[in-house]
Amino acid sequence: MDISIVIPLYNEAESLPELEAWIRRVMEAHGYSYEIIFVNDGSTDSSWEVIKQLQAANPAVRGIKFRRNYGKSPGLQCGFERTKGDVVITMDADLQDSPDELPELYRMIREEGYDLVSGWKQKRYDPVLSKNLPSKLFNATARHLSGIHNLHDFNCGLKAYRAEVVKSIEIYNDMHRYIPYMAKVAGFSRIGEKVVQHQARKYGESKFGLSRFVNGYLDLITLWFTSTFGRKPMHFFGLGGSLMFVIGFIALLVVLGSKLFHIWTSTPAPLVTSRPYFFIALTAMIIGTQLFLAGFVAELLARQSQDRNDYKIEEEL
Repeated sequence: MDISIVIPLYNEAESLPELEAWIRRVMEAHGYSYEIIFVNDGSTDSSWEVIKQLQAANPAVRGIKFRRNYGKSPGLQCGFERTKGDVVITMDADLQDSPDELPELYRMIREEGYDLVSGWKQKRYDPVLSKNLPSKLFNATARHLSGIHNLHDFNCGLKAYRAEVVKSIEIYNDMHRYIPYMAKVAGFSRIGEKVVQHQARKYGESKFGLSRFVNGYLDLITLWFTSTFGRKPMHFFGLGGSLMFVIGFIALLVVLGSKLFHIWTSTPAPLVTSRPYFFIALTAMIIGTQLFLAGFVAELLARQSQDRNDYKIEEEL
């Protein structure tokens, strides 16, 4: 199969028939073999009924129905697990991503040798203060921490991947924003970008609020930490613990040296508890010990496999 298209959705019943027809026209015009995997993320409208109707009319349509709303990342993860195409393309279901971009994305993966190509909505039809400006700040931070300096829009839903990429990464929580970073960590360094058309929303309203930017920064810090120290957490906690222990040890030497000096010279010595170095030593050594213990516990946890992608699927087409 040439192309697998994964589309997570939540309450997009109105846009699905138009989107499926548009994708089908593009695929048939270029002679691609393809599949469309709609992941219904606990929609409360008639989205699943629409998907079933589309599947009955077009065998290339597949569907996954979650029992409740889990989020975009779980939808992508479950979709990726079921893809069969040589190239996997993700897009949103709200018709703001144009299926006319699919052939060029496919070509860039197959002919130019990219592992991943991310869309860049250079001209956006979103509110400036609530979406565009926060998005620019967010992407600047992501470029700096990830080291992927050629991407302008990490969170663009329109992306293309070699099949090996989506089978090699695990997306959980809200980590879909950082798929390029996760691909880089997994060893896929050929990451490109394509300017894509962004269309105004035709039906419904956005499902994401301003909280996604706060959560996005927290997820970015988590991903940076886990990618850097996830397999060897003792390198992080052990370093911090060592520094704190050294500080405490030096402060303890100052206290003991001062006490011995006064004893040697037979001069009155101040109480140990009246010296600030005593409390510095005590605090630093306690913190250092705690960091070491945290490092050992983290090492043990890092060796355990965690089932982070256990999602309840009610029905599958």
